[in-house]
Amino acid sequence: MTTAPDPTSAHAWNLVHAPFTATTWRRTAYALLALPLGLACIPLALLGAPTARWQRGLVRRFLGADLDGRPRAGGLPHALLATPLNLVTAFITLYGWSIVPLNIGWPLRAGDDYSDAWGGPTFAGAWAFHAVVGGIGFLLLMPWVVRGLTAVQFRVARSLLS
Repeated sequence: MTTAPDPTSAHAWNLVHAPFTATTWRRTAYALLALPLGLACIPLALLGAPTARWQRGLVRRFLGADLDGRPRAGGLPHALLATPLNLVTAFITLYGWSIVPLNIGWPLRAGDDYSDAWGGPTFAGAWAFHAVVGGIGFLLLMPWVVRGLTAVQFRVARSLLS
């Protein structure tokens, strides 16, 4: 007699496995590269460079989605309209991923007085709290945050570049 797989175990595995997949890191790379490429495309589009093709290539390479058809708008409208979103996405992505090593390595940046630190008054309690909540917690959370942010970026790119 075989038993049906537990669907909750698959969800738990996806949660734990997500930070270590290539897809997560490609999306993270897109979240960070979209801003400088978009900013560089603004003056280059004014000079007649094929910036829409470059932006579509970035989407294809890092998000794995092919934007079919000829762009409705050129690279300049996409670069201008996506810049605020790209800025917010890059900031949240950098900040969120930087929290992981900062909190796992909390003892390296902790001062002499850790009695008021979260998880204190003991050194072990403060380190455990920072490592579990800030380190491992954000390690498990950030792939899903980046996935959501890049999904919005993809929708903007799809609407303007295909």
